[in-house]
Amino acid sequence: MSFKDHFSGHARLYARFRPRYPQALFDYLAAISPGRECVWDCATGNGQAAIGLAQHFRRVIATDASTQQIQNAEQSEGVEYRVATAEDSGIDAGSVDLVTAAQALHWFDIPAFFAEAQRVLKPTGIVAAWTYALMAISPEIDRLVDTYYRQTTAGFWPPERELVDTGYGSLAFPFEEIVPPVFEIEEHWRRDQVLGYLRSWSATQRFMAARGHDPVIGLAEEIAEFWPDGGVQRLVRWPLRVRVGKAAG
Repeated sequence: MSFKDHFSGHARLYARFRPRYPQALFDYLAAISPGRECVWDCATGNGQAAIGLAQHFRRVIATDASTQQIQNAEQSEGVEYRVATAEDSGIDAGSVDLVTAAQALHWFDIPAFFAEAQRVLKPTGIVAAWTYALMAISPEIDRLVDTYYRQTTAGFWPPERELVDTGYGSLAFPFEEIVPPVFEIEEHWRRDQVLGYLRSWSATQRFMAARGHDPVIGLAEEIAEFWPDGGVQRLVRWPLRVRVGKAAG
């Protein structure tokens, strides 16, 4: 099955500059799962969610349709990486306690993925999908990033990005929904790490391919006015939007 491949061409950049999800999220998912034997982390990317889940579950099957992403994923005991699509995982039916999709659900054939999740889950197993949109650093820098997102790269985002902006709130969710706590990503980053993250956006990469230059260079000069010492770390936050549900028993 073909897939929407937005990251294979810059998998190393993606692996280097994506933020880490909060440990509290993985603690919560482990607490509500019917068991802690096996997790399927779908569209694992650089493996950041898989690594967090491995602290709680005996086995993590981490799949991605991109061979390049799997080749650049972080290795960890208990994590088994495989190349597979979200809609056809190759995982045995009724074999996993938890299915996760971190910052990826919007790229899937969503009804087909939900059907696959239902197939592989044990009775009353848990499905969790989460996403985050723009980061927050300071009012001045946030305005610059917002302009970069909504104007500079606006024409280079695929239509699925709208699902991220709405926090997956408009999606039909065919599971017994559970209201989760509020979670937030927090990182302490230097200025170059923020710029690297912006370059890891699929829209930035499309802009560069189409226009032949790096749009982050101009943004970097603007950000430097409010962050003159780039070696000083600043708090960077991303609110998480999480959809959680229980499979049919």
